[in-house]
Amino acid sequence: MNQPKTAAHWWQETVVYQVYPRSFQDSNGDGIGDLQGIIQRLDYLKTLGIGAIWLSPVYRSPNDDNGYDISDYEQIMAEFGTMADMEQLIHEAEKRDIKLIMDLVVNHTSDEHPWFIESRSSKNNPYRDFYVWRASVNGDAPNDLESTFLGSAWQFDDHTGEYYLHLFSKKQPDLNWENAKVRQAVYDMMNFWINKGIGGFRMDVIDLVGKLPDKKITGNGPKLHDYLQEMNAKTFGGKDLLTVGETWGATPEIAKLYSDPERNELSMVFQFEHVGLDEQPGKSKWDLRPLVISELKTVFSKWQTELGDQGWNSLFWNNHDLPRIISRWGNDREYRVQSGKMLAILLHMLKGTPYIYQGEEIGMTNRIVADISEVEDIESKNMYADRMAKGYTEAEILISINAKGRDNARTPMQWDTSKNAGFTTGTPWLAVNENYHEINAAHALADHTSLFYTYQQLIALRKKYPLIIWGSFELLENTTETVFAYYRHYEGETWLIVCNFSDQKQTFSLETTVEKVIIANSEKDYSTLLNRTLEPYEAFVVKLGGNVHA
Repeated sequence: MNQPKTAAHWWQETVVYQVYPRSFQDSNGDGIGDLQGIIQRLDYLKTLGIGAIWLSPVYRSPNDDNGYDISDYEQIMAEFGTMADMEQLIHEAEKRDIKLIMDLVVNHTSDEHPWFIESRSSKNNPYRDFYVWRASVNGDAPNDLESTFLGSAWQFDDHTGEYYLHLFSKKQPDLNWENAKVRQAVYDMMNFWINKGIGGFRMDVIDLVGKLPDKKITGNGPKLHDYLQEMNAKTFGGKDLLTVGETWGATPEIAKLYSDPERNELSMVFQFEHVGLDEQPGKSKWDLRPLVISELKTVFSKWQTELGDQGWNSLFWNNHDLPRIISRWGNDREYRVQSGKMLAILLHMLKGTPYIYQGEEIGMTNRIVADISEVEDIESKNMYADRMAKGYTEAEILISINAKGRDNARTPMQWDTSKNAGFTTGTPWLAVNENYHEINAAHALADHTSLFYTYQQLIALRKKYPLIIWGSFELLENTTETVFAYYRHYEGETWLIVCNFSDQKQTFSLETTVEKVIIANSEKDYSTLLNRTLEPYEAFVVKLGGNVHA
């Protein structure tokens, strides 16, 4: 179907920009980005054209996992500022027609949250069942569930002689969502933020809240969707807020359960099927293999076609957990800008809501480390220790960290050529990428052929053309392996998107009439598409006229 199933929502027409606050802009010289720093850069984001900011966690936290371990949901982490700063950010963003999307982390809290301090104090404490506690089995952990951060997901607590569940760090105990009081406490907290005027929530690992640990079920538990429908009814339902769930195990059928508007759950989900394509099947994200472009075509096509109008896609290459896409699947050396433009055009012409991760729009790259002492990320450090113990060489491990480590995304935003890329006047919490003299926002803004303006143009096109939002998707099957080409069809109009996903010249030929060039990353003449040679990473979008013949 070409017509939308329901009336358009603002979040179907906008582009979201993720801010990782520790690394965006420091306003007070302590080396850590903060809320006032974000406020200082709102005009830059307005110039880009985005309509919403997804703000990674700024709640009070001991920072065991960079803010994803929350000790107070209704206070701001001191290094980021105050609640008054947060309210000012919401207000200043709103003045620029930018909504603020809060990161909601409710699978777990910090072990320093008052709920957990109470919970671990006594088996009879009223907060005991806010978390998942189990007795030992034959003097050992209740079962062999493993933490995402390696090792057992069960931590023994001496004080009460039982184990608590932590699917992530041992300082991130899992909440017990089977307890109605836990759910109500979460909903009260969400309404606290909704009442402050936010535009929605990004929901961290939300597919885990229905866990049944005794059955070793973690993702997509049987009551998960009951909980989400209850959450919708008690918080954001009927308010047209953007709600996006992080769902690592989602298939299109599961995604429909989350995002079918008739089910009253979420706006959309983040699915990660494409993210795993450069990993060895059945192994971890650290076990690398080259990306096969035909596999990427298959995954994107599946999600574009199978969700139909019963769900909504989120579109992304990057986030705070993923390496920089130009270093990962583009070419961050001789074709950095060209491959960056190709990746942007390919993604932003798809159906769904696009997400830009800070620095993506200026072509920031991974920062290579030579020693584990340069690494901050807890996941990378745990993997390093685990693999050293298993006999891997340090060189092998560093190859994996440099390819996939989360610090790649978290190096400070590169604003200009001044000290520390204009991020801070102090010592940055994480080293700035040494290439900031060449890659920075000031240079990008000054060069109207830069990647920044390609992103700006793509955002503007989405606001102008309903075809991008509502059009159906059709993959061109008969192209070479590394040419990713597809149609978008809407109300009798057809656009063709062609992307050379390689650093080699490719051929492309189509007998058709080109009516108009929408966007391209070269100055070529696209009046005919017969027997064309595509340059490395060339990408173009054209409106077609007449009949289409492959």
